[in-house]
Amino acid sequence: MDPPQYYGGGYDSNQQMQQRGSKRGNQNNQQNQYYQPQMETSGYSPELFDIPQHQQQQQQQYHQPQQMMSPQPQQAQPAMFPGQDLLKDPVASMAMQYGQSFMPAGKEFMEKKIDHFLSVSKLKYYFAVDTSYVLKKLGLIVFPFAHKDWSLKYDNSEPVAPRFEVNAPDLYIPSMAFVTYVLVCSLILGTQNRFTPEQIGMTASSAFVWLCIEMIIIIMTMYVIGIASNIRYLDILAFCGYKYVGMIIASVSGLLFKSSGYYFTLLWCSVAISFFLARTLRLVINPEDHSDSVTRSSGGNKRRLYILLFISLIQPVFMYFLTKHLVNYTPPVIMDKVPLS
Repeated sequence: MDPPQYYGGGYDSNQQMQQRGSKRGNQNNQQNQYYQPQMETSGYSPELFDIPQHQQQQQQQYHQPQQMMSPQPQQAQPAMFPGQDLLKDPVASMAMQYGQSFMPAGKEFMEKKIDHFLSVSKLKYYFAVDTSYVLKKLGLIVFPFAHKDWSLKYDNSEPVAPRFEVNAPDLYIPSMAFVTYVLVCSLILGTQNRFTPEQIGMTASSAFVWLCIEMIIIIMTMYVIGIASNIRYLDILAFCGYKYVGMIIASVSGLLFKSSGYYFTLLWCSVAISFFLARTLRLVINPEDHSDSVTRSSGGNKRRLYILLFISLIQPVFMYFLTKHLVNYTPPVIMDKVPLS
């Protein structure tokens, strides 16, 4: 007997239920064909509205030209220094090599010239003095008329040190006399109520400038007449610096004995320094065994005599010019105020 069948919302048979299950399975398979979520290990949950693959390809094609058109970062170029292009030029390289080879020779030439005019060893010679030499030299400058032996001693073709020879030139007495002259001028200006701190610098600079002018005139004159080959310029500087001794004595005499004492002392010191230089410079300018551009003839000897007299006689002029302002000074007269009636 067949099982009862119910219609109108009743129960279905087993066969009908299996058919319905198979249809639902087919529908699910069709849906799975259209929707296959991609599972990722990073925990991304698929969504129904993901971008389709053909749109992703269009976006990638759209972004690729922009990346190709975007400027690439430039590599840092090495820093250029001025004149770097010239180093690539072979002519410039040869000129640089020539300059590098020429610099040592020029440096050696300059050192020789500096050593010729101003050498430490030469300066040591001019300051090799002692107390006995200084006292004898000062007496010789002030009272040269009684001195008999004006010769200069030599040791292996070089003059002996000043402390062993009173006739040898030195730079100790001129330098100390220069400083003392500046201090004496400051003292005298102080007694006349004219001293200011600036007077020290003005006095020193004025005396130094006139000494340089004197040296330039003498050297140029000797060069023009052609007798400056074997003469040491430091010797000329030392002889020209001895006049400061007479300037100090004349200035102190003017301070103690007014103008009469100043002029008398200045006259004596002028004659003494001129005589001293005439006898001493003869050993330097007109030596007995010399070898320079002027031969020993009557004309050469006359020119040497002229330059000798020029140096000797110009010293009193500078002595008077640098000390006259210390004596020839009249203080201003202060008028008393007259009360108005």
